[in-house]
Amino acid sequence: MPNLNKIPQLTLVGAGPGDPELITLKAINALRNADVVLFDALANEELLEYCHPLCEKIYVGKRGHKKGITQDSINFLIAEKAYEKGHVVRLKGGDSFVFGRGMEEIEFATLRGIKCSYVPGISSVFSGGNFLIPLTDRRVSDGFWVITGHKSDKSFAKDLELAVKSNSTIILLMAMSKLEFIAKQYADANRAEIPVCIIQNASTAKEKMVIGKVGQLANMAFENNLSNPAIIIIGEVVNYSKYSQMDYSKISLEVELAS
Repeated sequence: MPNLNKIPQLTLVGAGPGDPELITLKAINALRNADVVLFDALANEELLEYCHPLCEKIYVGKRGHKKGITQDSINFLIAEKAYEKGHVVRLKGGDSFVFGRGMEEIEFATLRGIKCSYVPGISSVFSGGNFLIPLTDRRVSDGFWVITGHKSDKSFAKDLELAVKSNSTIILLMAMSKLEFIAKQYADANRAEIPVCIIQNASTAKEKMVIGKVGQLANMAFENNLSNPAIIIIGEVVNYSKYSQMDYSKISLEVELAS
């Protein structure tokens, strides 16, 4: 039954890459005011602790290429719950507008008279920051590209053909099933030696990073048992990760002895 005392509304909330501390205050307030939360597999469930006791929490997770609830089913559930209970928060890993299908959900809800709003989240695109990998650096990278490896028709985004020739940092999402294809694209452009890293379970306790050359991508993943959820960063900026691995106690001692 529709709740006539509640205004049906939808708030898309970005949950960040995994660390529950990487959430905005506005996102927390949205969760606190939610009547229903529909949350994804990549949204940290610790964030649900911000919800009030009467909030209904529904898992609508989809992970990688595995079968799960369809997008159409999620859309209908958003509309159903908005009219039944009022404020629906759609909690998505990363940011809802970065390959998150957020606009599809807003369009569906808006056409059914549901008021919509959006709270940005920290995208997994920025996961390299934990390892001091900048997406840009004026000495080695002119910009960055964010490319999906898994379009709706299962193909790789054609932008990769241009990206392999670019001086920019390349961030690939949902691309772990296409590692040999990526490596070949770079090899064909005579750029197989470009540094690359794979970061799995970014910003969580299970976080793992492996560094190599882009021509070795498939072997890197196989030898280190890497799989989704993971991001791939390609470019000279990967070399800066060495600063996150330094023994600062030895550096301080060397500076002290030198002085």
